[in-house]
Amino acid sequence: MTSFADTGLSAAALDAVARLGYDEPTPVQEQAIPLVLEGRDIIAAAKTGTGKTAAFSLPALDRTGRARRPKHPVVLVVTPTRELANQIAEVCTAIAAGDGRRVTCVVGGVAQGPQEQRLAKGTDVLIATPGRLLDLMGQQAVSLEDVEVLVLDEADRMLDMGFLPSVRRIVAATPADRQTLLFSATIDESVRRQVDSLLSDPAVVQIASVGETADTVEQFIYRVPKSLRMDLLRAVLADHGHERVIVFVRTRRRADSTCRKLKKMGFTAEALHSDRSQNQRDRALRNFAKGDTDILVATDVLARGIDVDEVAYVVNFDLPTVPEDYVHRIGRTGRAGNEGFALSFVIPETEGELAAIEKLTKRSIPSLDVPSFDVEQAAAEAAARATGAAARKDPELAQAAKEMRARERKKAKAREAAAEKAEQPPAGKGARRGAKKGGSPAGPAAQRASQGRGAKPAGSRGGSSAKGDLRPGRAHRAAVAQQRRTRGERSGRR
Repeated sequence: MTSFADTGLSAAALDAVARLGYDEPTPVQEQAIPLVLEGRDIIAAAKTGTGKTAAFSLPALDRTGRARRPKHPVVLVVTPTRELANQIAEVCTAIAAGDGRRVTCVVGGVAQGPQEQRLAKGTDVLIATPGRLLDLMGQQAVSLEDVEVLVLDEADRMLDMGFLPSVRRIVAATPADRQTLLFSATIDESVRRQVDSLLSDPAVVQIASVGETADTVEQFIYRVPKSLRMDLLRAVLADHGHERVIVFVRTRRRADSTCRKLKKMGFTAEALHSDRSQNQRDRALRNFAKGDTDILVATDVLARGIDVDEVAYVVNFDLPTVPEDYVHRIGRTGRAGNEGFALSFVIPETEGELAAIEKLTKRSIPSLDVPSFDVEQAAAEAAARATGAAARKDPELAQAAKEMRARERKKAKAREAAAEKAEQPPAGKGARRGAKKGGSPAGPAAQRASQGRGAKPAGSRGGSSAKGDLRPGRAHRAAVAQQRRTRGERSGRR
């Protein structure tokens, strides 16, 4: 089988294939489409990036018609993340464009009112995340009574994220004679045991075994101390280019901090994690797809929701705790036949995670040489940064620095005052000559100063006269008393 026409799709569906730009069916499409058209329940496992979305959306829309009542879709696709829901909606919209069927996407993180209005006007195909769908069902904004085809996309991820109870409630609200399609990158026995009750005599399409990765993705590791990972990342971006790169981390906080550090290095980067609003996440993906953002820093929750063509390579800044997430991470590159590579940073604390990944993928991952990364130089620079950071946090050093700054400010003020004094003009020559000739200083202040030094005021008859002595205080009274005694003695001798 070498063409979509051989799969049994109708002429309208083949027109949709042309609009999507597909040439030949991928293996999962080749096997799954005929089974879906026959009405069989199926469980399909295929590598990431091999066209699973078209494998269920083309036949599902081809074998169903329009909804008979508002709020009652006939095709329902449930997927774990908002990003995946939006991507599936894009494909379904392109397929439905030929006959005008209505496609509605309902996800959390955005206003619910507009979604309710679109459902009230009527929808044929509904793509939803579990939480928002249950909210709408509880408010009677949507009914699943007329669902003919139910698709559970990325089923294993929904189970990992704890959505099994929600999925069971959704399935229970659909008709018992519905057709159920379960698609994922990996389907193991534990998943089969949990979902078997949701399907009826399913056909199995096994394109990828558990842990199998795309052949178009080269995989490498680099062992590095934990404190030097940002230095290594900068060197990798310098050696292999910084455009269309995805960096995966474990936590939302690390995604934000890594993004800030990349921006300080001069790169354009955006964070993508569950704490970001839907508008922020959509904008980040849109900017990355257009090339306005070079580097996307994402967490595992969104590893399957990034469907961007021609991603150059993927960097696992942190190794995932779940080995299966490694398969989904590196599947963001090397899609649709393009080549890519994935580099994982391995620190001493994550050697166990590396062993689990190599066991799952059944391969030993080789090391990559990064010529521009000098471990010793990076360690010295990191030590200097650590010393500076510790100094900034030490209260005694901070106080000493504060005092030093105060002394510098005081010295600067003193220098400014001295400069201003030096710029003042000297006193005139006439004033200096008057002082030399004994002329009285000008002004009452100068006179008071002269009197304070003992100068005799005009009209005084001599220093021995009490009348002329205007000095106040004890010394004055003692001098006056002595003069009186002297005059008395003279009178007695006469």
